[in-house]
Amino acid sequence: MRSLEVLAAQGLGVFAVLVFASLLLAYAVGVGIGRWHQARTAETVEATSFVTNGLLGLLAFTLGLTIAMAQGRFETRRATSLSETNAIGTAWLRASAFDHPRAAEIARLLEDYTRLRLAFVEAPLQSGEVERLSAEATRMQNLIWGHATALTRERADPLTAALQASLNDVIDQGAAQRWAFAAPIPSELMLFLMGMAVLTIGTIGYQFGLKRVGSSVLAIMLVGVWTGAMVVVVDLATARFGAVRPDSAPYLWTIRGFQGGVVIPPPP
Repeated sequence: MRSLEVLAAQGLGVFAVLVFASLLLAYAVGVGIGRWHQARTAETVEATSFVTNGLLGLLAFTLGLTIAMAQGRFETRRATSLSETNAIGTAWLRASAFDHPRAAEIARLLEDYTRLRLAFVEAPLQSGEVERLSAEATRMQNLIWGHATALTRERADPLTAALQASLNDVIDQGAAQRWAFAAPIPSELMLFLMGMAVLTIGTIGYQFGLKRVGSSVLAIMLVGVWTGAMVVVVDLATARFGAVRPDSAPYLWTIRGFQGGVVIPPPP
């Protein structure tokens, strides 16, 4: 996936044009070879239809499998975003329940940490920026955990234990989110899909060439559909470019929830 990801990162439009041109070229070459071969052999279209149908079936299966994997990764990124913000919100509420300077500092750090995680989710595909945000998140996690450790040593009670559990969940969810954004579809599967598409479209062109028929409009439509499918796969599978991006709304909602702090009403 990395080679295709680097190519698609230059722009999905450029990626689509290159895939479309490659598939259309494969079709044209197939038609040319088919016509050349038909003039020199008695082979019929029926002799190649079995192979063509098999390739189409395998290509459709591989495409469906790849789309399912890409969709799964997209849904995982959405789910981990919601889980992370829920964990941060719970930890912030528990820290705000303390009447202690360290707890207040933990709550303040969690607010900054949420903004940092929002920046991580929205960061473009620039390894330097992503790594910087990840390193800063790790530093803040260590700082928050240090305050929690000191608080636990001062007062070991169920409320402190609950706060520690929440902060541990925040750290775990941060690691899960980072992995969800970094895990691509296996490159072998994407390259196999691309190779299968080129071979199948070329075989269809070869079959049309043997029959000395073929419609340029239908060929363009076929190539266009497969190009669109490839673009959708790459768009779904990658987290930091393209039209399909994980929604950062849960982080914004959590940040808005911090405004005004915890309001303690007067006793009834």
